[in-house]
Amino acid sequence: MARIAGVDLPREKRVEIGLTYIFGIGLSSAQKILATTKVNPDTRVKDLDDAEVTALRFEVETNYQVEGDLRRLEGLNIKRLVDIGTFRGRRHRLGLPVRGQRTRTNARTRRGGRRTVAGKKKAPAKK
Repeated sequence: MARIAGVDLPREKRVEIGLTYIFGIGLSSAQKILATTKVNPDTRVKDLDDAEVTALRFEVETNYQVEGDLRRLEGLNIKRLVDIGTFRGRRHRLGLPVRGQRTRTNARTRRGGRRTVAGKKKAPAKK
C-alpha cells in the first residue's frame, strides 16, 4: 500500500492516475513527478517497490503544496477576499457563483435547489 502525503493510493490503478488522488496533484503534475523520479507511469501502484514509493513521496513533499497545506491556503485566500469586501468576497459570503455565471437560471449547486410543489391544488372553500 503506497501512502503519500497522507493519502492511500488505490492499489489497482496506474501510478500516473493514482497520484491524482492526492489533493493538489492533477494529471500533468503527476506526469512531471514521474518523469523527475524516473518511475514508469504504466506500473500499477501495487507493483511499486519501496525505493520508488520513497522517491515519489520525497518529490511530492518537497516540491508540491498538497492536501492540508493547500486547503488551508485556499481557505485563507477566500477569507482575505471576504474580509476586504471585494466583489468576489461578497459572492463567496452569499454563496453565489463567483466567476460571472448567470443566476437567473442555473447555479443550482451554489444557490441550492428551491423547493416548489408543482400542481398543488387549493383546498376546497368551506360553505
